Amino acid sequence: MSERRWYILLSNLYLKLRELIHREDDEEGQGMVEYALILVLIAVVVIVVLMLLGNQIQNVFSNISGGLGT
Repeated sequence: MSERRWYILLSNLYLKLRELIHREDDEEGQGMVEYALILVLIAVVVIVVLMLLGNQIQNVFSNISGGLGT
């Protein structure tokens, strides 16, 4: 094989490896985004539940504190 041919083969190999490495980084970033979206979803559910049940939760804590004598 000629020197130019080796250079092209090695360059292509380098570019393929570099693409694979960056693809893994992208997938890692994608995983972090998925975790962030799950956390946001959980936070929204908690806020909605607290808004719907807020008065009942407040009554429960009031009864507990009243029972403790504070």
